[in-house]
Amino acid sequence: MKIPGLSFSWKRAVGITAAKQKISRKTGIPMSKAGLERKIGAAIIKGVFGKK
Repeated sequence: MKIPGLSFSWKRAVGITAAKQKISRKTGIPMSKAGLERKIGAAIIKGVFGKK
């Protein structure tokens, strides 16, 4: 039985999450799949329609 609101992430415990956040902030490139897709999509739209 799980305790509501309590979870454990081995990636956070090891420090992978913090390392990915630091890299993303320095490079400006998101490490998550959704963030990367959003950034690429925005660049394509900006290239097609130009700046506003």
